[in-house]
Amino acid sequence: MQAEPVPEEPTPVTQPPEETVSEDHRPERAETSERVDGGVPEEDALAAPPTGTYRLQLRGTPEEHFGFADAAALAPYLSALGVSHVYLSPVLQAAPGSTHGYDVVDHSRLSEELGGPEAFGAMVTRFRAHGLRVLVDVVPNHMAIPEPAGLNLPFADVLAEGPRSRFARWFDVDWEAGAGRLVPPGEGEPNYRRFFDISGLIGLRQEDAEVFERTHALLLNLVRDGLVDGLRVDHPDGLADPRGYLRRLAEAAPDRWLLVEKITEGEERLPPDWPCAGTTGYDALGMIGGLFLDPAGERPLTDYYVSLTGNPSGFEEVERDARAHAAAHGLRPEIERLQRVLDRVVGERRPGLERALVELLVSMPVYRAYVVPGEDAPQQAVDVVEEAARRARAHLPEDMHGDLDVIVDLALGRGERTDAEFIVRFQQTSSPLAAKGVEDTAFYRWNRMAALNEVGGAPGRFSVSQPDFHAFCIRLARDWPLTMTTLSTHDTKREEDVRAWLAVLSELPAEWAESVDRWRNWGSGTSPMEPDLEYLFWQTLVGAWPLTIGRLEEFLTKAMREAKTRTSWAEQDPGYEEAVIEYARGVLADPDLVTDMTSFVARLTPYARVNTLGQKLVQLAMPGVPDVYQGCEMTGLSLVDPDNRRPVDYGRRREHLFRLDTGRQPKEVDDEKLLLTSRALRLRRSHPEWFGPGSRHEPITARGPAADHVVGFARGEAVALATRLPVGLERRGGWEGTRVDVRRQGWRDVLTGCTHMGPILDASRVFEHLPVALLVPREIDR
Repeated sequence: MQAEPVPEEPTPVTQPPEETVSEDHRPERAETSERVDGGVPEEDALAAPPTGTYRLQLRGTPEEHFGFADAAALAPYLSALGVSHVYLSPVLQAAPGSTHGYDVVDHSRLSEELGGPEAFGAMVTRFRAHGLRVLVDVVPNHMAIPEPAGLNLPFADVLAEGPRSRFARWFDVDWEAGAGRLVPPGEGEPNYRRFFDISGLIGLRQEDAEVFERTHALLLNLVRDGLVDGLRVDHPDGLADPRGYLRRLAEAAPDRWLLVEKITEGEERLPPDWPCAGTTGYDALGMIGGLFLDPAGERPLTDYYVSLTGNPSGFEEVERDARAHAAAHGLRPEIERLQRVLDRVVGERRPGLERALVELLVSMPVYRAYVVPGEDAPQQAVDVVEEAARRARAHLPEDMHGDLDVIVDLALGRGERTDAEFIVRFQQTSSPLAAKGVEDTAFYRWNRMAALNEVGGAPGRFSVSQPDFHAFCIRLARDWPLTMTTLSTHDTKREEDVRAWLAVLSELPAEWAESVDRWRNWGSGTSPMEPDLEYLFWQTLVGAWPLTIGRLEEFLTKAMREAKTRTSWAEQDPGYEEAVIEYARGVLADPDLVTDMTSFVARLTPYARVNTLGQKLVQLAMPGVPDVYQGCEMTGLSLVDPDNRRPVDYGRRREHLFRLDTGRQPKEVDDEKLLLTSRALRLRRSHPEWFGPGSRHEPITARGPAADHVVGFARGEAVALATRLPVGLERRGGWEGTRVDVRRQGWRDVLTGCTHMGPILDASRVFEHLPVALLVPREIDR
């Protein structure tokens, strides 16, 4: 059971750092076209399952341009990293100045700002030459209302012609509320369906066959021409009929990898009749993160949080209040439109029914119930709505319980007064209410542990047990083997490594509380911040240290306005905001306080390293297809957008990967994470039968005093082992006496090159060089 270093087998080597894309791959912008040229991959390559993706945020703005040619230049690096697919943010023509591409104005054109059709074709050709396929972000739910409006021709025509427009069927417009016209932003309440509460994004009616065909023609041409291999559907919960939309899309793009950006809550499951490979992986993010939080820290951190802020000890009350705020303010036009539908269905306006409707929406435990008009509601939908009704009754007088029963029947499409419009619009209202009320409000009001306040996360669930994690993975391997897994995205509020640092606090609650008390009483003066914001402020400093004042100001401004307590995007309080920013500046300008904080962060450093590498290995090896968000193959401490969309230093990453591939040993956690990411992705690509459809997830058993600090599982012939809760492990005295049963003899760690005899391994030997191990049989080449 001795760990003996051996030379590492050859691995793919990156091109030298100075390699750049040649001029013939940087064509002049072309005239608009519905078709582009590019290489068609071999049939067997198309049929191969995806093994790993790399997300790129394209950007057409001059100051931070990253277009198709820039993406093409990364092909050698991304291939060497080990991914099978390059995962692109939206590629269609967006509004002027767009920084993300989700504000599409023309579905018939590839973005001119990103390079247009020639550059797109050249990019795909270069990707193909390096064995890479393309996954594209699709935005079916809405279009942008640009300035001038004529940049969106369908919208401009409807604005001018009203219901008579040949494009009138494209948009979800409440003509009655607008007195027969579409009311544009700035001229009154929007009474069309918006994307959440953003008036500059107007809802599309993808349930209409013509709208689907016209808005998907170019993308589907790219699929048919072999230039796009997979589609990631943005926010399907905003559509009238997500299942129907996905069926139409799957039929139009057969045998392509199809994913949905769907957030599941609690025990909710992705509807099994959706023809897709799975989600973009927020459920995996929460399960992985929970593994690295110490359940023993929940009580002391909760008690400290309550004493410091005066907030409730649980999340439920905060969540309900935030949903109610969204219903009464940002989403009031959508609520009123649904109430008008209700009035029509019952034949009169009854305040009791309208109040019951709002309470039911506010009480929904998930984004929406998937009820299709004319079909019996599935049991999961019935359970969801009835659970919402149970919660709503507690906030309604008894004489309104009958009204609530009426609303429940209407929402589930049962009884004599079934109404298709009510069923659909109820769901299209509950979805944005969840997004705006919970993720964009409550998550900024209750920060007991900021690492948990993540997209698709559950702040009330402090940690995840190993049995629960393994049960989740077994279900993924069985039901959704090609779903995506992720740790960071363009929508996460904190990059994965920020959460890794914050997780250490769950093991050091007393030291953390003492430090916060000390910093709060430093010489910077009394904080003007609301208590929860101040607690988030200190967590943010520690998790993302060191922070520039510019990044911190940007984050605090967003956090204040999203909470919507003292200030908001709609009703700003400049005095409060200025006081908060001035206090933050004072903290960063205090050399003694900065020294003290730096010392505390240094105390966390060795433990954060363990969490960073541990959660990354778990994500890369577990069932599903791992996505690496741009730059996250090395450590990064970005915060919520736009901070997490900053340019990535790919020159540095190329150089470090080249050095690792030519024998240089990792000397810092950046190199260790890059080594781990590249070796795990390459292993998945070389042995898809171990990790892809048909493979199993088998928990690995550890025994001994530190057994709970090992999380391990087998995937085919490979075994992944990671360290968790490193502070507790250190307190126990390390790995002494702890063994791991890996079930066979003769292993090689692809991360260190060390060999292990087995089948019972000494944990101290396994983790002698790194807190993670990725084992393969010794006879496997790589």
